[in-house]
Amino acid sequence: MLYSFHKEECQMIDTHELKKRDLYLNKIIAFQDTEPVKVVTGIRRCGKSSLLKLMTLHLKETGITDNQILEMNFESHKFKNMTSDSLYEYVKQHIQPDKRMYLFFDEVQRVPNWEDAINSFRIDFNCDIYVTGSNAYMLSSEYATYLSGRCVEIKMLPLSFSEFLTFHDFEIRETKSALGGTRKQAFDKTGEHYELREVFDAYMRFGGMPGIADVGLDQEKALVLLEGIYSTVIMRDILERENRRGQKRITDPVLLKKIVMFLADNIGSSISVSSIGNTLVNEGLLEDGKRKGTPSAHTVQAYVNALLEAYFFYDIKRFDIKGKEFLRTLGKYYIVDIGLRNYLLGFRDRDSGHAIENVVYFELLRRGYDVSIGKVNNSEVDFIATKVDDKLYVQVTESMTSEDVRKRELAPLQKISDNYEKIVLSLNTGMDSSYDGIKSINLIDWLISE
Repeated sequence: MLYSFHKEECQMIDTHELKKRDLYLNKIIAFQDTEPVKVVTGIRRCGKSSLLKLMTLHLKETGITDNQILEMNFESHKFKNMTSDSLYEYVKQHIQPDKRMYLFFDEVQRVPNWEDAINSFRIDFNCDIYVTGSNAYMLSSEYATYLSGRCVEIKMLPLSFSEFLTFHDFEIRETKSALGGTRKQAFDKTGEHYELREVFDAYMRFGGMPGIADVGLDQEKALVLLEGIYSTVIMRDILERENRRGQKRITDPVLLKKIVMFLADNIGSSISVSSIGNTLVNEGLLEDGKRKGTPSAHTVQAYVNALLEAYFFYDIKRFDIKGKEFLRTLGKYYIVDIGLRNYLLGFRDRDSGHAIENVVYFELLRRGYDVSIGKVNNSEVDFIATKVDDKLYVQVTESMTSEDVRKRELAPLQKISDNYEKIVLSLNTGMDSSYDGIKSINLIDWLISE
């Protein structure tokens, strides 16, 4: 395994070194000096703060001076007790007269009524505003009312496989194969080369949290980092946030953790929220908690919603391809980072089919697609990916070498009568590259193709 080569030799790198995230930086640059407030959202520690720093560097490279840039990170003790009013006064004091200001607010949702101040800056000052937040609640209807649509959301995710390669200093090169053709291999900084499958296995083990690159592919260090992310999301972004909102929806940390474990263990499976409570009770998973009886469907839904708002899980709906409508029947959940799943459930091979399906889902989101599950008659298509006038049907499986698997994966796609592209992604494509117009594509090649 790749990580065994690195466990002893990995060195801590400069944690202040900024790695490029061009996918997101280009998105935010595209809105520079436009009216909308730029809102970068995503799970904690996925790289939002670094993205703001990359943006400030870009500004300086284009001639913006230091005194035109104001950066505030509300995780800092310096701003711990800041209110909307004190935030306004602080910014007002730092505004440079007759100059355009660039205002950066990191984890701004920690300031009560922060939207009041942000809206005032937009109106009162000549400024360009950038904010980050680790909870979808910040983009709720209350906030939307304040800004009346004058904001643009940049949705940030952990590292893609391509970004993982870059962050861990791998370079892909083509080398000659034994049969006289070429193949792609990954070379590290020392010139050591690995099969792409080895590096992909490391990605599936450690996940895409950028902080992993700071500690190297070392399981013990990765566990510490992932535990910190998990604890912060659960304790700060969910439990503490509920207290700040003055609500008591999320009051049982044990139940919350059990629901997290249940969803993590069942990624890519059809789930009824109403059945989660019953399942937890029937399997004796709540016996160490204080809760008596089965939690109501309403309670479980509130806990699941909190996990969705914290960007820990993402839900996906079913779409009837022939009826052309979304269905209210069972949806699915995917975890934002496969490394977090491994931290929760243990670093061992488990349910690899759903795990790679998880990776494909988030890659489609990164590429700008809206994604749903496809229903065609009694069959299911893993993903329908749409954007503007483009549509892509995707099946995901570990291997296409078995005839039975090929029939199973191809059958739903064969029932779709339109002419949009249909593909099957797998780690082993078999001998054929297409089946009656349905492409069979190597998953790793697809992941590094953009």
